[in-house]
Parts: sequence; structure tokens; C-alpha cells
Amino acid sequence: MAKAREYCGLFGIFDCDDAVEKVFYGLSSLQHRGEESAGIASTDGKHVIYHKNFGLVSDVFTPESLHKIKNPHAIGHVRYSTFGASDSIDNVQPMVVLYAKGEVAIAHNGQLLGAGKLRYDYEQHGSIFHTTSDTEVIVHLMAKPSHLEKPNLSHVLNHLRGAFSLLFLTKNEMVGVRDPNGFRPLSIGKLNNSYVLSSETCALDQVGAEFIRDVEPGEVVYINKDGLKSERFCSPRRIRPAYCVFELIYFARPDSNLFGENVHLFRKRLGVKLAKEFPVDADVVIAVPEGGNSAAMGYSEESGIPLDRGFIRNHYVGRTFIQPDQGSRHKKVELKLNAIAEVVRGKRVVVVDDSIVRGTTSRSRIKLLRKAGATEVHLRISCPPHRFPCRYGIDFQSKDELIAANHTIEEIIDFLKADSLGYLSQQGMLGCASSPRNHYCTACFSGDYPVSEKRVAKKTLKKGPVSKNKITV
Repeated sequence: MAKAREYCGLFGIFDCDDAVEKVFYGLSSLQHRGEESAGIASTDGKHVIYHKNFGLVSDVFTPESLHKIKNPHAIGHVRYSTFGASDSIDNVQPMVVLYAKGEVAIAHNGQLLGAGKLRYDYEQHGSIFHTTSDTEVIVHLMAKPSHLEKPNLSHVLNHLRGAFSLLFLTKNEMVGVRDPNGFRPLSIGKLNNSYVLSSETCALDQVGAEFIRDVEPGEVVYINKDGLKSERFCSPRRIRPAYCVFELIYFARPDSNLFGENVHLFRKRLGVKLAKEFPVDADVVIAVPEGGNSAAMGYSEESGIPLDRGFIRNHYVGRTFIQPDQGSRHKKVELKLNAIAEVVRGKRVVVVDDSIVRGTTSRSRIKLLRKAGATEVHLRISCPPHRFPCRYGIDFQSKDELIAANHTIEEIIDFLKADSLGYLSQQGMLGCASSPRNHYCTACFSGDYPVSEKRVAKKTLKKGPVSKNKITV
């Protein structure tokens, strides 16, 4: 399925002797959230220093580079660009900034609405931008003279719209923020006397931290030598949970607990519901790894059709949807999976996957199964059809990219060369979740956007300035 590209992962720890090393391991656990670049910023209480570059966490950091930024307070970021140039080092986060109140590092997961307009307004008044990332808009809001006198970030954060889970690191404080809708996850953990912030709980587990709770929608948490302080940065009427349900369906790791529930168990329930909505006479159920694994288990259990391993994944090939261009995705598709002929030959096969975005990868998978001797291929998808662009941090921002937005189910079946196709209904999907149904964002399926505005920022061209220095505003 040429999948949606992912967005970003955040991890930070305050007051820990080996904070930088812990952030390194935390980011490694969040690598699935972005393979384009990685960075860590740290402080000793005097200055903020950093190391960042393009590539996987294990490629960007060496023992030497980690030692150079060794400090007791640190935040980190893994990224796939949904807004801003992918080939500019300035856009790699954390973004380290020098402004009137000192040095600050910023890491952002999500996508701001209206960032283009805010940027234009600032530029018209003489502001100079050093990146093409929407995150830099936050920097300029912080640097605005009228905001410098504010005792906290609340005034700045109330100017932001869209999806934003944020980490800030100053010389003496780490700050975590989640937007009023809570689109993107952010969790609080505790490791001995140190507080940890992470996009997913799997990274807390990796460093031995205990999960405490989620940062709530509309909440800002300040972590410093005095402990943790929490406050709401917006009025109660603005807090309307709209958790990204696609996080649960696909993006998060199965061993994470997200939005109050375990991801693996949620996906199993999707598979159970999918079997009820789209039963079929078949001989074997297989998953497209890794995204379809949990749902396939649920489908098999409910249908009584045996589950087997029909695909082998080449773990040394990157995830196809994270590749920056369609040509790269097609090349990776051919290398990523291979069918096990002995499992599918002469059989009616149910293939369970988490989503179809563009459809090219699904078609390739079905072709592999046909070549391996499958007599029938029935595709079952554990979410509804993607028919609308995402405005909150997933990189399908045009209907032209979405096969279900432009074709009927029958046309998609014909394109994929499948015998049948079943998408889980939106009602069935939301019925598998533990929170109230109106607490999830389903915009990419339904077109119902929780936060919108007249002018939505257009996607920035993949070009941008390059510099090696901290940004000064």
C-alpha cells in the first residue's frame, strides 16, 4: 500500500546523569515515526548544545557525538517532513534558537494550520525566517516583544491552531505541550527522580521509565529542579479531544499504550469486527507485516480461518511510505516483502492490512501472491477508505494521492487485481475504541475536520536555506 508517510517522534528527560544516552535509546524506539532525520539537544544549565543530521538514529549518532553533548537535561526528535524542506539541515529538529530570553530548543510533532499566513505576516514586518518549517513560526511568536513579558508559554500557544505536541528545552527547564484537541500523543514517565516525556510509551519502556499519565489536551507541563508543574494554556471550551485514530490503526507501535488503550489489543478488535463485516470462504488468513499483524489475528480468531505467515519481510529495507518520492517507494516495494509459496499455493487467501492510501503497494503484494500460486486473494482493510487529505501531520495532503477519493470500490478491486475488497466501516472502527466516539479525529475518512480555517497553509516547496549555526531572532 504505498502508505502515508509518518510525522515525528519526541523524547526528553530532565535531571538524569545519562540523559543524552537515554534520549538516544528513546528515539531508537520511536524510529518508526520518522526515518528522515534525527537530533538531540541538551543543556548543562548554562548553554544549549545539539547534534542532528539526516538519517536513522543509529546513523546520526556515534559514541563520540553523544559524548560531546553529554548533559543532564536533553530532548530529541525523529522526523519525516510533512511541512518544510526535507533536504535542509535547518529543518532538522530539535530547532535550537537564540532569542531575547536566551537559548531554547524546540521539537514538534504535528502540523500547524495557518503557518503560511503567519509567516507571511511576520515577513511583511521585517522578520527573517531561516527554515521552511512551520515550527519556526512558534519561535517568532515567542520572540514577539509583547510576548516576552509573559510568565509562561500560554499566550504564545493560544496563537497556534492545528496539531502540535511540543517539547521545549531551556537552560533550566523542559516543557511539554499538547494542543487542545490532543491530535498527537505525548506521555509522561518517571525514571527514579527524573521526569520523561515521550510520543509513545514503548520508548518509556525502553529506558526503564514508569508510565505516569498522558499530557492532557490543552495542557502544558513545566519540568525543572522543583519537579513538575501543570497548567492549562487555553480556556476549557477550546478543549475538544480529537485523537488521531490513525495513530491507533497504524502509526504507533503495537506495544505502546495510546489514548488510554493498548495498540495491539485495539488492532485485534479491528480484525474481529472486520471478520464480522466482511466474511469470506477462504483457506488461510495472512497479514501484511508489520501493520496488519494484530488485525489478522483478530480476523482469524473470529472467522475460524487458520492464520499463517504468508509474507516474509526484508528488515533491511526501509518502510516504503517514508521515502520522499514515488519513484523511491516503488523501488522499495519490490524489495520489502516476499510471499511464501508453500503457504498460499492452491489456496483462497485472506490478506489483512491496516490501510490503502495510494494503492500501488497493495497491487504489488497481490501480484506476489498470484505468482506464488494463490487461487483467490481477498483483501481486508482494518480501517475505512481514505478519501480526504490530512491537515494535522500525515503527508497525504491532496485528494489526488488517495485512490479511494477518486475511484469506486469496484474500480479499486479491478486496479488491485483482487477477488474482493472489504474496508472496515467507520462505525465499526470507532466501536473498537475505548474513548467516546466523538473524541477521535476521523477527518481522513469522513472529511469532518475538528479544526479548520479559511486559509490552510500550502505545503512548502522542498527547498530551503542551509546553515550550521543556531537561529537568531
